[in-house]
Amino acid sequence: MRQAPVTDCARHVLIAGPTASGKSALAMEIAARDGGVIVNADALQVYANWRLLSARPSPEEEASRPHRLFGHVGRLDPYSTGAWLREVAELLEGPERLIIVGGTGLYFRALTEGLVEIPPIPEAIRAEGNALREADLPAMVADLDRQSAARVDLANPARVQRAWEVLRATGRGLAAWQDDTPAPLLPPEQATRLVLEAPKDWLTPRIERRFDLMMEAGALEEARANLEGWDPALPSSKAIGGPELIAHLLGDISLDEARERAIIGTRRYAKRQRTWFRARMRDWQQLTLP
Repeated sequence: MRQAPVTDCARHVLIAGPTASGKSALAMEIAARDGGVIVNADALQVYANWRLLSARPSPEEEASRPHRLFGHVGRLDPYSTGAWLREVAELLEGPERLIIVGGTGLYFRALTEGLVEIPPIPEAIRAEGNALREADLPAMVADLDRQSAARVDLANPARVQRAWEVLRATGRGLAAWQDDTPAPLLPPEQATRLVLEAPKDWLTPRIERRFDLMMEAGALEEARANLEGWDPALPSSKAIGGPELIAHLLGDISLDEARERAIIGTRRYAKRQRTWFRARMRDWQQLTLP
């Protein structure tokens, strides 16, 4: 990666980018040079049960610089964009400069554009949504109100399910709730906003190499530790590579097939991230890699 850009030490820094693009390394470089607390903005790195497969910073990295909101949520515990935003709000009240880094675009959007507080989804509706998403996602899409369907990434089952659950629980579409969005916690002009643009030909070998390094570091054993009580519907079970390695441990597929599926899944996820960032972060400072 190119040298980290010089940043205003009085401003918070936001770093977005696709998986395996080197976001964490950039955050570490900026923190080492300019100071600051590294804050997680990745929806899977919040969970305690995945360090390797969610690509969380290593214990050594976490010890070398202050890190917040990494691996602090239990495997079975509910968590949401709203919960993340509330935790970041507390950090923003402190004296430290924040370097917020991750690949979950919705977190950055909520932080810099605001997030409406939608009432909690009842467990019965959540269970119904989990079952319908697995059985008939097109039916779930068809149930959405027109405005929400036009805004939601219909290729993302989790986003579709969220919109479906909101409509089912409140009788009001997700788009209507979003139209009542309050002022953002961190207005865009008050932060240095960086987004990594990673070409496919450069990123794909990095994705493959990173998964192999994860395996060498013990990712299969990490998956084995998640076997007991495994529930694929849990948000914490969505770490790419987790379901694939679990399938191998259950005897359903070979280890080579698990590796291939995980790498393909990661490539597809990176493509969705790149598409989202290009559409929603056009006014962010672009850092083209390598």
